[in-house]
Amino acid sequence: MITYVARRLLLLIPVLLGVTIITFGLTRVIPGNPIDMMVSPMATPETRELVAQQAGLNDPMWMQYLRYIGDVLHGDFGDSFVTSQPVLSDLLSRFMPTFELTLAAMTIALVLSIPLGIAAAVWRNSLIDHAARIFAVTGVGMPVFWLGLLGVYVFYFKLHILPPPQGRISLYVSAPPTISGLFTVDALLAGDWEAFKSAVMSIILPAGVLGFAAMAPLARMTRAGMVEALESDYARTARALGFNVRSIVLRHCFRNAILPLMTMTAMVYGYMLGGVVLIENIFAWPGLGRYVFTAITSSDYPAIQGFILYSTTLYVLIFLLVDIFYVILDPRVRL
Repeated sequence: MITYVARRLLLLIPVLLGVTIITFGLTRVIPGNPIDMMVSPMATPETRELVAQQAGLNDPMWMQYLRYIGDVLHGDFGDSFVTSQPVLSDLLSRFMPTFELTLAAMTIALVLSIPLGIAAAVWRNSLIDHAARIFAVTGVGMPVFWLGLLGVYVFYFKLHILPPPQGRISLYVSAPPTISGLFTVDALLAGDWEAFKSAVMSIILPAGVLGFAAMAPLARMTRAGMVEALESDYARTARALGFNVRSIVLRHCFRNAILPLMTMTAMVYGYMLGGVVLIENIFAWPGLGRYVFTAITSSDYPAIQGFILYSTTLYVLIFLLVDIFYVILDPRVRL
């Protein structure tokens, strides 16, 4: 296991190197000029040229890239053109809001999609199965930004059930003291029930929208895996021997069906990293998605490159964890 993990971590190096090359090239073709964000519109051409020279934007592309790689190897992702702060510091300060949002969304998706997929597989071609198919098609077909706007319109403007899209907590409630960086957890630890209620109410809609979009592929994968497991020889033998149906479904079949589900979960989390960019802007969520959206619209090269490098690293590490769980759940993988 140690050798396998070490090998996978070494393979991470060429992957990240390729990502930096692609990202570095793509950021240079984004419409817009970062100098416009760094100087006044009334600045003279000489001033603009001086700022560009100081930022190294006048150097050849290969020289800029080598300088960037050298800085990254020393833990320096550069300074943001918009915030004038180190990109690494910006990413770290905005990581926990995004992590809290995606964690809540993934929890909602798994808690609802797995039982739905199991029920659809057990009662195939029933009303539950047809409803699950309609649900899956709806979740896949609806853009996440449209679901977010629709949710705000229905649950805030019409029904007045949930708060407006104003961030992680109400503007009239003080944020809990920072312990873990997760508002819901910090409010519980501090015993601040008003802040806890406000944080929960604020996260329900954005997490629900992200979770609904993620539930569709997870439910479909769960159903497909369960159908295959229920039709297998060991399942038929267990039924013939008079095993309890619940034991057959949950103890034997679901354990085999969960392996492809884990891979799909990792892929869905990668999708969330992209979908959260739009959701955080719709709900004024102060996380990484909103940060990179501002960076893209402002041609903030260091911020864009830092975010993509962070996302790629996180995505690869998630798949590494999935592979490790594969070995734990299915010893045949070792052979």
